Amino acid sequence: MRLTSFSDYALRMLMYTAAAGSRLITIEEVARTFNVSKTHLNKVANTLTRSGYMKAIRGRSGGLILGRRPEMIRIGDVVRLTEPDFALVECFATGNRCVLTASCKLSGMFDEATASFLNVLDRYTLADITLMPEDFLGGQIPPVRTGATRKTV
Repeated sequence: MRLTSFSDYALRMLMYTAAAGSRLITIEEVARTFNVSKTHLNKVANTLTRSGYMKAIRGRSGGLILGRRPEMIRIGDVVRLTEPDFALVECFATGNRCVLTASCKLSGMFDEATASFLNVLDRYTLADITLMPEDFLGGQIPPVRTGATRKTV
């Protein structure tokens, strides 16, 4: 099983935001930090803000902040939100044409494995995987901008 880059970037963006503490972050700085597409991160940020995991603050001093406390953001929930499906084998996907579907026992096994995978992720929150600012680019997270702090969520 492999997560999409969308899920990967969503988790990284949340980790980066949590590490920034009270400072608002920007998509541009996250893109620079991880050397990924700003356009792709805009889509990730949009998904995370629509679902309440992050909040967007508009204006010149705006940016992104966590929409919930890190201990309230379960990793399994983020992965469920950002993964398009968990179709590990053809019979899970729309348009299944496998001739074994009626009698195959693989689908039950893969269903169980997927459920176990998600159950493990559900035991962890963003608080469990939050890093220190110095863990990003050798501590190159920019300092707090004046007037750009977040309020307690």
